[in-house]
Amino acid sequence: MRDFQFPGRSPAYASNGMAATSMPAATLAALDVLRAGGNAMDAAIAAVAVLCVIEPQSTGIGGDCFCLYKPAADKRVHALNGSGQAPAGASIDWFEQQGITALETTSPHCVTVPGAVSAWETLLAAHGTRGLGDVLQPAIRYAEEGIPVHPRVAADWADEAAKLRATGAAPFLPNGNVPAVGDRFAQPALGKTLRAIARDGARAFYEGEVAAEMVSTLRARGGLHTEEDFARGRTAAHFVDPIRTSWRGHEVWQCPPNGSGILVLQLLGILGGWDPAPDGPLGVTRLHRHLEAARLVYRDRDAFLADPLQTEVPVAKLTDPAYLAALRGLIRDDRAMRDLPRAGEAALPAHRDTVYLSVVDRDGNACSLINSLFSSFGSGILAEKSGVMLHNRGQSFRLERGHPNCIAPGKRPMHTIIPGMATKDGEAVLSYGVMGGHFQPMGQTLFLTNHIDYGLDVQEAIDLPRVMAFGGKVEVERGLSLSVIDQLSRLGHTVERIDRPHGGGQAIRIDRARGVLIGGSDPRKDGLAMGY
Repeated sequence: MRDFQFPGRSPAYASNGMAATSMPAATLAALDVLRAGGNAMDAAIAAVAVLCVIEPQSTGIGGDCFCLYKPAADKRVHALNGSGQAPAGASIDWFEQQGITALETTSPHCVTVPGAVSAWETLLAAHGTRGLGDVLQPAIRYAEEGIPVHPRVAADWADEAAKLRATGAAPFLPNGNVPAVGDRFAQPALGKTLRAIARDGARAFYEGEVAAEMVSTLRARGGLHTEEDFARGRTAAHFVDPIRTSWRGHEVWQCPPNGSGILVLQLLGILGGWDPAPDGPLGVTRLHRHLEAARLVYRDRDAFLADPLQTEVPVAKLTDPAYLAALRGLIRDDRAMRDLPRAGEAALPAHRDTVYLSVVDRDGNACSLINSLFSSFGSGILAEKSGVMLHNRGQSFRLERGHPNCIAPGKRPMHTIIPGMATKDGEAVLSYGVMGGHFQPMGQTLFLTNHIDYGLDVQEAIDLPRVMAFGGKVEVERGLSLSVIDQLSRLGHTVERIDRPHGGGQAIRIDRARGVLIGGSDPRKDGLAMGY
């Protein structure tokens, strides 16, 4: 139990239903759906649509979506891939002929056909009890009427003022400036598009005047997109077989590649070979082991992770316990690795904007869902008449002929967004996720080990200071003690304090023995967990 003399937040407790999101209005929208008889999937789509309006730097209908869903009456965990595909004209030959060797954040070539709206329609058809016409109503209201800008949203928005000016996204700079905390911001053009989707389904987004405007906006900037590319996107979202690992008495589930969930399984496989480090969740041994393991698995990600529909991804090899044990054997408690073995080998040689939400209903159905624009405000390219800000997920492609993740027609890029789920004896016990671009596998495993290994409740496990090995450095939040930072440095890590925190996160624990739901929401964002 937390010390009530210090700042903090208790977990939320409830019995009938719960939602945890990064904005209060989205959490409330989900609860309204649950209280009106909708299920977890209905509530989740209502909440994410609200987030696409009121947290516009992080997500939008011009982005992608992944989901894990565990029906109470089904032993299976269902996984959906709602990531979009590159245009049919996006061949490496074309990029080489144009002399393009890198994709800039605001390039139209970073825009794959958005998958989110296709995903929402597909998820509701398979597991919901309501249609888009019902669940989009709260989002439509907020788009048309506006909502006061919250502190974290305002801070992120201010950071992107130059980007929005450069891309000409004038509606996001009212009176030429970013909104301040408490300013009311409305998006009537987006509201009109949401009304069309509510009336006509995903077809209203992928075909007709909305799709035509998105295509013309992209082509005016040099993009290769066609209306046929967008029409194919209407049915692009598809269910896939989830991947999993057994860890500490739980089955931990992830979406398979092209998502990065495989890294979570790899990290748990490495860390699971040790007992929890005796110096505690913020001890140097615990953090050092976690950082070293992350360095190894992110190396594998950069070499192998790609669209499995076009490239073979060696999932079995990368999650093989023998391989992970060999990686564990490279990690020493007394020093950081100076050199890493080549990707896929275990012998040494001679970031980020997303929304995640979790919903559990009174029947025990659990939804873990994540929706993203990738960079803050995505590509910054706005289809102004329809109000759609387009993501830049394609920036994760490689322009390197022969690389598994090399851009290609109809291909999906390596993806960072990953929902999480844990089960016991065939029942969901934990629906969780951590936002933050490349940080997400590290964030999920920090959360899981905080909660399972060290016994922290879901809110404490989310709150704890975070670290990340990235770009040859260890990025640490300000909450980490100077003593631990010094010890990490002595082990050979190059430690750097960061100004912005690592991501955000939500989680709901399902205590089936007591019939209680326990929720947490990240203080790094503006949201909260609530139940009834």
